[in-house]
Amino acid sequence: MRKISHVFWYSAALVLVAVIFGVAAPKTFEQITANIQSFITSTFGWYYLIIVSVIVLFCILLIFSPIGAVKLGKPGEKPDYSTPTWFAMLFSAGMGIGLVFWGAAEPLSHFAINPASEEAGSSQALKESMRYTFFHWGIHAWAIYALVALALAYYKFRKDEPGLISATLTPILGDKVKGPIGHLIDTIAVFATVVGVATTLGFGASQINGGLSYLFGIPINFTIQLLIIVIVTVLFMISAMSGLGKGIKILSNTNMALAVLLLALMLFVGPTLLIFNLFTDTIGSYLSNIVKMSFQIAPLEESQRSWINGWTIFYWAWWISWSPFVGIFIARVSKGRTIREFLIGTLVMPALVSFFWFSVFGVSAMDLQMSGTIDLTKNATEEVLFAVFSELPWSTVLSFVAITLIGTFFITSADSATFVLGMQTTNGSLTPPNRVKLTWGIAQSLVAIILLYSGGLTALQNALIIAAFPFSIIMILMMVSLYKSLSQERKQILKSLRPHRPHKK
Repeated sequence: MRKISHVFWYSAALVLVAVIFGVAAPKTFEQITANIQSFITSTFGWYYLIIVSVIVLFCILLIFSPIGAVKLGKPGEKPDYSTPTWFAMLFSAGMGIGLVFWGAAEPLSHFAINPASEEAGSSQALKESMRYTFFHWGIHAWAIYALVALALAYYKFRKDEPGLISATLTPILGDKVKGPIGHLIDTIAVFATVVGVATTLGFGASQINGGLSYLFGIPINFTIQLLIIVIVTVLFMISAMSGLGKGIKILSNTNMALAVLLLALMLFVGPTLLIFNLFTDTIGSYLSNIVKMSFQIAPLEESQRSWINGWTIFYWAWWISWSPFVGIFIARVSKGRTIREFLIGTLVMPALVSFFWFSVFGVSAMDLQMSGTIDLTKNATEEVLFAVFSELPWSTVLSFVAITLIGTFFITSADSATFVLGMQTTNGSLTPPNRVKLTWGIAQSLVAIILLYSGGLTALQNALIIAAFPFSIIMILMMVSLYKSLSQERKQILKSLRPHRPHKK
């Protein structure tokens, strides 16, 4: 029988307290989270930059190490999913709504509203905007996911440990992971997952509302967003009940098909040549500036430091808060792949797809802004994409496909999260009971509703950075633990490769 663990009750109580606080005193809740968020970003921005950079370096070294040949599973085991389906599942869970929400809005903001360092609207700002967008959605983001997923998959499928975050720390904590310390670690992971997913559900509800407003004149307000979340909650719970191999697999493949369709349509009606030129140029600029951007904290430039806090540090916190959820999900679908294959698949391919996505939508938005036919900066973030569509051929078709894609990404993210949360609160069961998944499905939707009600996207972002901070410490321990185990395995591999020398008589 799949036993509900102590972690379920601890984390459920923590989420319940947050929800009650948000309902009873929304303004106070927003103010408190804002103060804590400001303290973390201003005091520990350097910490986020260093930790994420170390994680990237760790993943790259593993790719080129002999240990990269080690399989995430027993010798001879084959992957459970084909490579295209595997990629679709990890990509849908890992980025999802974020790509659609920020696809046009982020490059536009860096270019015309609040550039990092260049003059707004200049050609230098345009190039800088693309470089930083690539930076925020590239290798650093996926390295955070990859570390958590690799540790979980390695210990679960190769060492037969429970599929829990705490179990990955066994080499350094020993049997303590089965007691209060382990429960605390898993509770932090569950809470970070709930807040991280709830944040993205809030973004998704806001953008669906924005799209419906542009298409049909529906007002943008909390009531409409509440209705959207309720409808999507019902849909993703139906999918969650059908299991990992059916609901999420089908939805993930649908996501990729819709994403490719929207991308192809936009590439065709947008400034195609400019898109390809800037995509190529920005890859070179990104690679040549990656070290500088990775450690840039601007200690003596207040305005640029504020920009880094609001964008780069926010994103690193976002990816960290999502890493328990995405990491556990990617680990679950990656059984049978080698460490090298896994890391290349999770670091390089999603980053390249993200780069091209932002080139298509970001360049199209900035080209329209430069043409003077429309001032996109007057639109709310969730409306920018649809404002871009309104100036292009086939605008209604583009908007309809985009809203459908946001909806399916919305459902997939929440569906995947209910599985992960169920797994983490039933002692690592790979088939958590439906009643547990139902509980967490409702809980994460409630958190999204409360955060939207109490302070909109500002409160969502504040809560996100706060939830990420304690889990970042756990990630450091995971990296040390994984290094310790892989070092022992490397010694065994090298020992087995040494030629056998017969004893002399």
